[in-house]
Amino acid sequence: MVKKLIIQKFGGSSVANVKRVQNVARRVVRYKKKGFNLVVVVSALGDTTDELIELANQININPSEREMDMLLSTGEQISVALLAMAIHKLGVEAISFTGAQVGIITDAAHTRARIIKINTDKIQEALNKGKVVIVAGFQGVNLNQDITTLGRGGSDLTAVALAKELKADECEIYTDVKGIYTTDPRVEPLAKKIKAITYDEMLEMASLGAQVMQARSIEVAKKFNVPIHVRSSFKQDSGTMIIKEVKKMEEVVVSAITLNKGEAKITVCNVPDRPGIAAKIFNELADNEVSVDMIVQNVSHLRQTDISFTVSKNDAQKAIKTINRAKVAVGVKDVLEDSDIARISIVGVGMKSHPGVAGKMFEVLARNKINIEMISTSDISISCIVQKKFAEMAVRALHSKFGLSK
Repeated sequence: MVKKLIIQKFGGSSVANVKRVQNVARRVVRYKKKGFNLVVVVSALGDTTDELIELANQININPSEREMDMLLSTGEQISVALLAMAIHKLGVEAISFTGAQVGIITDAAHTRARIIKINTDKIQEALNKGKVVIVAGFQGVNLNQDITTLGRGGSDLTAVALAKELKADECEIYTDVKGIYTTDPRVEPLAKKIKAITYDEMLEMASLGAQVMQARSIEVAKKFNVPIHVRSSFKQDSGTMIIKEVKKMEEVVVSAITLNKGEAKITVCNVPDRPGIAAKIFNELADNEVSVDMIVQNVSHLRQTDISFTVSKNDAQKAIKTINRAKVAVGVKDVLEDSDIARISIVGVGMKSHPGVAGKMFEVLARNKINIEMISTSDISISCIVQKKFAEMAVRALHSKFGLSK
């Protein structure tokens, strides 16, 4: 009989110290002794990635992206080796690999590389020998043999991509929470665990700031219909299934509220109001690999306009430098940055068929005297930019208004 293959991914909080690494090893060994084949994807220990970034910034505030990938990839190399040692101590054979060693081939976009293909021969060979295979998440190698990384949360992408390539029976994502919640339980203690959620809702939540899973990993899971089970590293309970379709009662309009404090608002002031100017600005940003999200343009009677847009805080300085370099060509006067903002979003597939959801959201914010600076919508979400100091109050108020509390 063919053994069932399970991909398990453990995040940084799950392997934050020696005791937690040993806890993961015991869980893996329990599965192995039940007769499963296992490929285990591991993130760097605890806050290692943040510590490495801080170390790099002490050397050079604008380090080469290639060298950052060289540096950050070492975090996962440490954790996979330690986990292999812990599993060996429990009497089970295991072997650790870097992303490059198992043939995760990516494009050349350092710090945000995309997977091109995976050569699974090495993994399959180790599985055939009865070993637990441990793979460093978050990383790969490009065609020039340079180490690359897949962006923050990239270990999720590693796990889902391996589940697809290896035709795994299950893909389990282990974290420090019990599953996906209606909002961040640290912000709203009355948040509820969601038993099952669609790829579309989870992708929207991840894109809008929910930090449980990387958005790109959900894109791959949706594309190849890879079911994902998000669950706790510290409990045996079932968590949240992320799947293609979830049967819900028709009255469920909003599934979750998300909060993202990791964005900045850039305002380009007094831009000439004529065709092609916006294209020049955003083409320059694209050429410098700055991803832009929400955009608002205001036109005055003086035929000049202010254009505001949001970017990741990590890209804010790059965005400002890019526009400043293009100032003369575009005719821009000033570029302003506001980092004291937050994005509040409501997400739910039921919103498509229920009018008045936006009005209810705006009414809640108005009642709490929270000013809306920018708005964007999709079929299954509505997002507002507000001042950061009001963000958590907004989340709690919306969570209550849409009946999501316990």
